[in-house]
Amino acid sequence: MPLWLLSLIYLFFLSFVMSIWVSLGDLPALIAVCALSGLLVILAVKSALVIEVDEVELRVGNAHIELEYLDATISLSTDDMKRIRTRDANPSAFLAIRFWNAHGVKVELNDIRDSTPYWLITSKKSQELAQLLNSLKA
Repeated sequence: MPLWLLSLIYLFFLSFVMSIWVSLGDLPALIAVCALSGLLVILAVKSALVIEVDEVELRVGNAHIELEYLDATISLSTDDMKRIRTRDANPSAFLAIRFWNAHGVKVELNDIRDSTPYWLITSKKSQELAQLLNSLKA
């Protein structure tokens, strides 16, 4: 998560802690600050989108697909990414997106047994990911 989003969430947490402090006192507020700070760290770690590529398959979070079923991989501009996430979205596509990231790739599939037409993946290094997947596919 970006720092601005973590800060906003922490601000909401602190407003909750203030209400605990006003109604219950110092010790419960201190416990709430510690618990919610730990929760924020867990939230930041769990929200990370892990993308792994090896010689056999592509793994995005818990999803995985063998490279032999990948077709073209296209690095998307910010405008293309906005359009394909909203107006031009295919409801049967696999989405591994984070709303705070405006860059990504579209990985088209060529598996006749799978009705999923493409994977849409947000990545800060979308061009490198597209080049890597296209080179492994060839």
